Amino acid sequence: MRRCAGLRHVLPDAVDLETLADKLVALPPGRRLIAVAGPPAAGKSTVTEPLAEAIVRRGRSAQVVPMDGFHLDNATLDDLGLRARKGAPETFDVPGLLALVRAARANGSPIFPTFDRAADATVPDSGRLTAEIAIFEGNYLLLDEDPWRELHPLWDATVALQVPEAVLRTRLVERWGAHGLSPEDSLARAEGNDLPNARRVLTGSITADHAVATG
Repeated sequence: MRRCAGLRHVLPDAVDLETLADKLVALPPGRRLIAVAGPPAAGKSTVTEPLAEAIVRRGRSAQVVPMDGFHLDNATLDDLGLRARKGAPETFDVPGLLALVRAARANGSPIFPTFDRAADATVPDSGRLTAEIAIFEGNYLLLDEDPWRELHPLWDATVALQVPEAVLRTRLVERWGAHGLSPEDSLARAEGNDLPNARRVLTGSITADHAVATG
């Protein structure tokens, strides 16, 4: 393990996806809940989908469950005055996410919402959890703040994505540019919301069991 400058906790040594898959497959049989957490643009989808495939190759069923389906809708954010902060911890339906994780913990096959990025809206009841190993991915799954910390005892294993802030900034600016924003507006969006959220994850999350370097 290593201590990261500016962070308040010790980070586990990073492993590659094949090694991580071996560790997760070694968990006892039955429904297992894995949290993969990292800041915006850390590469959560890039990690979790291949990880699920690697677990399936080893003989256990696996499925990715994105946290994005629990964004509060834009009308609610407008009412709360939080539309400009969309993506921050306070702009998610955490009770709804907790209910899903608890239902998964009980070995059920719960339905869950997904997120349509083109429409910038959640799609209710559009996913169903059926796999033995459920890989939940999201920014704040390990955040050491209420109400997020209620999730912590529900995980069988936790994974943190490690990426330097400078890499995040570049990725975020490029992401906004791909949506048609100018370089100046892209940087403003990244600095105004995304990077503050990223710092909150990097400095305010609990120590994970495993780590994967993504930048």
